[in-house]
Amino acid sequence: MTHRRAPQPGDGWLECACGRRHWGLHGAAGLLLARSTGSGHEVVLQHRAPWSDQGGTWGVPGGARMPHESAVDAALRESAEEAGIDPSGVEVVSTTVLDHGSWSYTTVLARAVADQDPRPTDPESLEIRWVDTAQVTGLPLLGAFGDAWPGLRAAVEEL
Repeated sequence: MTHRRAPQPGDGWLECACGRRHWGLHGAAGLLLARSTGSGHEVVLQHRAPWSDQGGTWGVPGGARMPHESAVDAALRESAEEAGIDPSGVEVVSTTVLDHGSWSYTTVLARAVADQDPRPTDPESLEIRWVDTAQVTGLPLLGAFGDAWPGLRAAVEEL
């Protein structure tokens, strides 16, 4: 399956000073949506399509920022496009930025304040679902998300 969404302003690869190339000419952002359960917390994770960058791994729904789009707006837009997340049922709590100078990725931590039915809504995902925070590290994680997860988990569990 190939990606069929029409190209958007900001789509494209950027050669980064870190030696890697990153998606998003103006940076990228993703939504880490969390909810409390009776026994802990769950987060919405995306199982990335095999054809995508680091395909087959799990991370948060997200993508390239458009020109002049805030990271929060980009994360909410991308999570609606990719995972069917209704932004009106989301309360943004904080942001965490991975800054490489010429490129950055912002993880937007949010609390679900209304029922959410996350599901794949475009070809970028094999699966999207609620995952208990204790089970996240048992999944093959996108590299940068795996590196950031311990700090993100602590923030989620403080909600």
